[in-house]
Amino acid sequence: MDKLRLRFEKTGRAVYISHLDLMQTMQRAFARAEYDLKYSEGFNPHPQISILLPLSVGAASRCELMDFKLKTDVDLQELPRRLTAVLPEGIVVTDCYESQRKVAQLKYLRIQGVFEYDDRDPAAMAGELRNFFAAPEIVITKKTKRGFGEADIKPAIREIAFTAADQAVTLEAVISAQEPTLNPELLAEALRQKAPALAPDFAKFTRVETYDADMEIYR
Repeated sequence: MDKLRLRFEKTGRAVYISHLDLMQTMQRAFARAEYDLKYSEGFNPHPQISILLPLSVGAASRCELMDFKLKTDVDLQELPRRLTAVLPEGIVVTDCYESQRKVAQLKYLRIQGVFEYDDRDPAAMAGELRNFFAAPEIVITKKTKRGFGEADIKPAIREIAFTAADQAVTLEAVISAQEPTLNPELLAEALRQKAPALAPDFAKFTRVETYDADMEIYR
């Protein structure tokens, strides 16, 4: 078959499965569900399977995408159920279809997050967070391929909003997925570096949707 694409969720205890372990888990799941992955040719053949945007350990997602190829034609409507049945708890395949769009066309991610505060007022924190992220630039020190350097993360934040909740502040944002890539963890890291009084005691993030450059849902 031509290149196929899975859409799946990774939540609960599954968020602690690393990217490499997830790749191995997926390969084993295909085998257990009796689907034959197509392999590359050459001296070191490997399964033709790839996750479009690897997820950080500890982050959850309801919109992960994975491309793969099979040796034979299969029922794409049946495949999600059969794969989910042999996958660990927290990984659920929700859709499978023929891939029509290039990975480069995936531009934005919608994320939801929670900033927990043990002894600070969430309403006050929400207001201060709005002010902080309204700044024209947010320059932080971050790790790069060449070591550490300064980068302005503000251009990678298309939109962001904060709402006070019980002992926490919830956020919803649309951030750049590629060129540049913004790891949601850097939103909390920016606070630690630039406004420690606003930094959460604990932060967690969930990917909820993928978009192209025109903010049309990417599949």
